[in-house]
Amino acid sequence: MEVLDAVFLDRDGTINVKAPEGSYITRPSQLRLLTGAANAIRALNDAGVLVLVVTNQRGVASRQMSLADVEDVHQELSSRLRRVGARVDGFYVCPHADLSCGCRKPAPGLLFQASHDRPGLRLDRSVMIGDSEIDVEAAAAAGARAIRLGPEATKTRATWLYPDLASAVRALIGSPDERPEAQPPGIPPLANGTEFRKG
Repeated sequence: MEVLDAVFLDRDGTINVKAPEGSYITRPSQLRLLTGAANAIRALNDAGVLVLVVTNQRGVASRQMSLADVEDVHQELSSRLRRVGARVDGFYVCPHADLSCGCRKPAPGLLFQASHDRPGLRLDRSVMIGDSEIDVEAAAAAGARAIRLGPEATKTRATWLYPDLASAVRALIGSPDERPEAQPPGIPPLANGTEFRKG
């Protein structure tokens, strides 16, 4: 049974509903949590696993919102999670434009920063969960494993593929009989010999 130090979560499309293409979640009233996401985060909390959000917010660079707006949205997210006894242990935000920094996913800078902030957190004992291949690439660059969220036919380089955050978290910390079994060809389910525990 392997140690699981942390789960890194993308935000938009993983925890909450994405804004339309080219738009951003710029204020708390626009935040809509995805079904099962809050309870999935609570399950990770209950298992003693660090939950860290790593999110690109290019809307800051394009002046569609400010860092204060991002913070307001994260405060609203935290408030809604508290209602079900859940929490995020840290938020890491890239506010920069494409190709202008080392922290914008698919670059691994946000994951490295989180590891630096928390001595003892090992990225090779951590998992990144996101709905985009840039999340998968960031995990690989940081030495972490990745779960891609998406429909069964999704092509991905991630270690595992699940339809939503709730299913992914059940796979990580649930009992084997709770683990979703449907997997695209070539994507091994977690039940195939990989189980995690908190060290």
